[in-house]
Amino acid sequence: MRRKLRGFIALMAAAFLLLGVAVAASEAPKAESLDAARGAEARIEVDLSDRKLRTKLGDETVATYSIAIGKEGHRTPTGAFRIRRIVWNPSWTPPDSEWARDKRPTPPGDPDNPMGRVKIFFAEPDYYIHGTSDAGSIGRAASHGCIRMTNDAVVEVARFVMENGGEPRDPGWFRRILNRVRDTREVRLSKPVPIRISA
Repeated sequence: MRRKLRGFIALMAAAFLLLGVAVAASEAPKAESLDAARGAEARIEVDLSDRKLRTKLGDETVATYSIAIGKEGHRTPTGAFRIRRIVWNPSWTPPDSEWARDKRPTPPGDPDNPMGRVKIFFAEPDYYIHGTSDAGSIGRAASHGCIRMTNDAVVEVARFVMENGGEPRDPGWFRRILNRVRDTREVRLSKPVPIRISA
């Protein structure tokens, strides 16, 4: 009887040990969470030569996206900047430039709005990362100095910037913004996110 009891106790101890390991493993934070918890800096790196934008946490690349960059005569500025402001569902006002002389303002949600779903300012007031419905321009030198991305990609980048810029939102907030295409919403970051653009 004692031998059976000892065997049962050993079996239960092993089960609890295994259960403890399983629980610990399921609660273990992902690598990205560990980086963020250790204070890894979130930033964006843009390489104009290969037309890629990368979101980074410390030394780790979170995601890589293809972009369109400024064309001849309207080059995208290079250097180090800080993202402080994002506008969801932006309207578009033509700039006071020769190329925009015959253009008209377009409201948020308009299919002809060249800003797409979101614009992320990096060198105010004139330069931002923004969405586009012209997917064929991605990978080319096609903009007037801004960085263009597909709408899906720029939404992901804007969420990354907000999450790491001190202004996180729950998934419902993003669903509401994306479903209400005429509802413009501005977000100012409490912790500006660095961006470096290299030629």
